[in-house]
Amino acid sequence: MDEPIKNYWQVRLTELKNELEGNNFEVYIADDTVEAKKIVLEEILPKSEAKSVAWGGSMTFLATGLYQAIKENSDLEILDTFDKSISREEMAERRRQSLLVDLFITGTNAITEAGQLVNLDMTGNRIGGITYGPKSVIIMVGRNKVVPDLEEAMARVKDYVAPINATRLGMKTPCAKTSYCEECSSPQRICNTWTITEKCFPKGRVKIVLINQDLGL
Repeated sequence: MDEPIKNYWQVRLTELKNELEGNNFEVYIADDTVEAKKIVLEEILPKSEAKSVAWGGSMTFLATGLYQAIKENSDLEILDTFDKSISREEMAERRRQSLLVDLFITGTNAITEAGQLVNLDMTGNRIGGITYGPKSVIIMVGRNKVVPDLEEAMARVKDYVAPINATRLGMKTPCAKTSYCEECSSPQRICNTWTITEKCFPKGRVKIVLINQDLGL
């Protein structure tokens, strides 16, 4: 049964790749997390000539095994913003410094069929890295992130992604209790800054790896 589903998504992802390339993104399609990891390590990373790397929150990035693989690369200067052993102050400083690395890796909350990236952040370090600063950006995207349009993208983020993330992160927000966005004013609100990335500038700065699996939220 899985093969017809993968074939269906292969067609959809190929169409999406064409739209994204028309928006000046550099795009790759991977059958699964294993191939996605290989594409990054053997194609994108060497071409980038990156000397320093950091990342923004992404369950998809973790699922590919890239986090551990890149951490073990002794040729790279790594700003590990997933390190739970450091203080909150040090984490905030690393996130600030991560906007100046050669390569920034993260995910996206949603991607439209027209090739637009839609994201909503709490602090803005993830969308900051996507928008400006790092010389190159890699965005890992599971097929479940694909939506028809901007309206569906924003609904997906507010009504699905945000409540689950708030629960996962142990935030004391209304949505963590109700599973619905309550448009709250909670001190721990994670929905603060929207970005819609319609096109990539300069051309090819953002590399997108579309993965034919359901990954992340």
